[in-house]
Amino acid sequence: MTNSLPTDAPPPESIETVEKYDRESRTRDIWSTKWALPLTVFAVGLSLYQIYYALFGGPPTLVHRGIHVGAILVLCFAVQRFRLRETRSTPPWFDWLCIAGSIAIAVYLAVVFDRLTVSGGRFETIDVVFSVICLVLVLEAARRVTGLILPSLAVLFIVYDYYGRSMPGLFRHRGYDLDRIVTFMYESTEGIFSTAIGVSSTYIFLFILFGAILQKSGMGQFFNDIALALAGQARGGPAKVAVLASGFLGSINGSAIANVVTTGAFTIPMMKRVGYQRNFAGAVESAASVGGQIMPPIMGAAAFIMAETLGIPYTQIVLVAIIPAVLYYLGILIQVHLRATSQGLRGISRENLPAVMDVMKERGHLLLPLLFLLYMLFFSGTTILFAAVTTIFVTIAAAMVRKSTRMSLLDIVHALRDGALTAVSVAVACACVGIIVGVATQTGFGVKLAGTIVTIGGGFLLPTLLMTAVACIILGMGLPSIPAYIIVATMAAPALVQLDVAPLAAHLFVFYFGLFANITPPVALAAFAAAGLSGGSPMRTGFVAMRLALGGLIVPFVFVYQPELLMLDGTAADTVRAAVILLIGVALLAVAAEGHLFVPLPIWLRIVLALGAIGLVTPDYVLDLIGAVAALAAIGVAMFMARRQGRLHLREI
Repeated sequence: MTNSLPTDAPPPESIETVEKYDRESRTRDIWSTKWALPLTVFAVGLSLYQIYYALFGGPPTLVHRGIHVGAILVLCFAVQRFRLRETRSTPPWFDWLCIAGSIAIAVYLAVVFDRLTVSGGRFETIDVVFSVICLVLVLEAARRVTGLILPSLAVLFIVYDYYGRSMPGLFRHRGYDLDRIVTFMYESTEGIFSTAIGVSSTYIFLFILFGAILQKSGMGQFFNDIALALAGQARGGPAKVAVLASGFLGSINGSAIANVVTTGAFTIPMMKRVGYQRNFAGAVESAASVGGQIMPPIMGAAAFIMAETLGIPYTQIVLVAIIPAVLYYLGILIQVHLRATSQGLRGISRENLPAVMDVMKERGHLLLPLLFLLYMLFFSGTTILFAAVTTIFVTIAAAMVRKSTRMSLLDIVHALRDGALTAVSVAVACACVGIIVGVATQTGFGVKLAGTIVTIGGGFLLPTLLMTAVACIILGMGLPSIPAYIIVATMAAPALVQLDVAPLAAHLFVFYFGLFANITPPVALAAFAAAGLSGGSPMRTGFVAMRLALGGLIVPFVFVYQPELLMLDGTAADTVRAAVILLIGVALLAVAAEGHLFVPLPIWLRIVLALGAIGLVTPDYVLDLIGAVAALAAIGVAMFMARRQGRLHLREI
């Protein structure tokens, strides 16, 4: 098997690119110092504690969340650089103070928990002191991990909480003293230790740990090899490999930028070698990597927070998300194929590709943990926590089947360590966004904002959807997917629910558009990272990625108007009918975007195709008919043009 794509050790240029665009990766080289062993012991201890808690339970909820946040902050200040250009390998003196403070806030919460349960909201001066320490540490950790946007937004909300009496109109509220605000954030489950941290300290941590163990076993290489084997020889094969591999890995990975760098370091050069233009190659990788977070079964861990927020089973979200996610990827694949056809690009020769059977024989057993996870989630009747923990053990056992994937004890220790370190970015972001959610809860800001959005939209659904989509993209700029979702779910989703949109459809809608901020200029971090690997223009790569994701931009509007697409309404036949019609619409949009069907299409014909596609996917039967007629007429004209040029052949599609 040649051309295998290892994923565990990206080349140096990939590391530089991910550090440039992803703050989470800007870590100290502490593993070459004397602190490597104690930090490894601490990280592994956190992972083992989380596994124990999932199996046997543990301290009360608030105490457990305090332990989780305190331990995560310790790892953050030990590993994350204070400044981008910091060169030292060990934490400076002020980070040791931060580490001590991180331990102190967890210990103090455990010590005073019994008093807090009977205090009725009363607090002492020492409570205020520890609350301020916790707040400052969370904000500083968020600055290191996510940049200035999220902590600045949190501070802005605290200011709003304090100056509520001075706010105009709908946004006025009673206002709170600073000591009341900070203790509310620290000593309740409505602020820093809210639902987001609750999910982080249970489901998300375990699934990140599961992903770390999968990666250590070689699952990343398996995804790339099987994608190469399946699609590498096809027309424009490397681009299709990028789409498939990024979709596979992205669902487990949970970070669009890390996904871009992990798979793009190898797929982008391959795309350029077969003839894809550099901006297009970067756009393919970034659009596919962003889509991984809407791809079941794990969906980058955001599905767990969505389930907890809505109070519905996680498995229901996984099921309803399948059709939209598949349509999103089909839209990208169709455009990739049409680009290859229009430019006469070929795939990789068979002798340079792994064979499907060889890949399955070598690493196919690594699919067993995923199949086991699906069984545990959908058929066993056990809890998600138990399913996650047992799947971790099954993954280790499955990896032992063959020598090429077998993990030593040191590999397992490193996987437990890496899982805890990977969880830092998610947990810190969840803790910081808990401040925003806490203020929204304390002041009623979310409800007021939802009412304002509905009022501006005139009570009509379509303008409200358009405003919500734009708001979600703006709120999601520069933020990781999970805090972006929590913010838009708090601020924007209630507006759609007020207009009788199904809550799950509303939350998926805002989740989609919050994610698309990663490929929407001017702050398209995933596209910029891909451009760093391809050597293309960051802005042009972002705009091309938006065009590739055009199907994904249309799908959320469709499932709001037609909930049968999410299997929330109607019969199975209604769902199939809606999915088929939307597939046709997505395919027509792809043709219009690429401007090629047998032959290059003039701009007027592309506009007719796009309008026909949009009309076809609307819930109005008259517009459906008009759209179908327009699309058929446009396809007929394209076939006539192709026939005159002697290119009306299947090989020209």
